[in-house]
Amino acid sequence: MADKLKFEIIEELIVLSENAKGWRKELNRVSWNDAEPKYDIRTWSPDHEKMGKGITLSEEEFGVLLKELGNKKKP
Repeated sequence: MADKLKFEIIEELIVLSENAKGWRKELNRVSWNDAEPKYDIRTWSPDHEKMGKGITLSEEEFGVLLKELGNKKKP
């Protein structure tokens, strides 16, 4: 049987939205399986015990995203 996924939310950064059941889409820094923390965007249950699908970004990838978003003209 596969080992359970291990994670630790190192830093809670931004709550992007929340649904009627209390699940929140968040930007956090998360360490997965004791690895270096990565920037992570996904939905979380109110107790942070369950999660939805998401995306993780390295420090470098997150920097590129911020830079490119800063270069975009606002609508």
